[in-house]
Amino acid sequence: MQRRLAIEDHPIQLTQRACRPGSAAEARDFARSFAALLCPEPPELTTENLLLLVSELVANALRHAGAVTALRLRADRERIEVYVEDPSPTHPQKRDPDLTGSQGGFGWPMVHALALDVAVRPGSGGGKTVQAALAR
Repeated sequence: MQRRLAIEDHPIQLTQRACRPGSAAEARDFARSFAALLCPEPPELTTENLLLLVSELVANALRHAGAVTALRLRADRERIEVYVEDPSPTHPQKRDPDLTGSQGGFGWPMVHALALDVAVRPGSGGGKTVQAALAR
């Protein structure tokens, strides 16, 4: 059984985990396991928002950049931070939502609605990193 990570164990940076998911479902499983390790465990609504945020960012990277090169999660006393790295330098674009469901357009506004802040930074090797944070 894995030991839970208490705030007292890491006063500045609680913990960080990374993976390379091949699907949004895999990313959600990773995020759910990460949240369960935190002590105290985040409220249920925070965990649900984390799963939705991770799912949207990973799905967008897979759809628009073709891959996720890394998904990193980090938590401290106040925040849970999500970093999704992909090989494309193209920044996400806000698009009008397609109500037929075939073209999307809902994910990027949802990311901004859920997150305290969102940033897109150049990544290594010409790609980018999308960073978003939730209140803990």
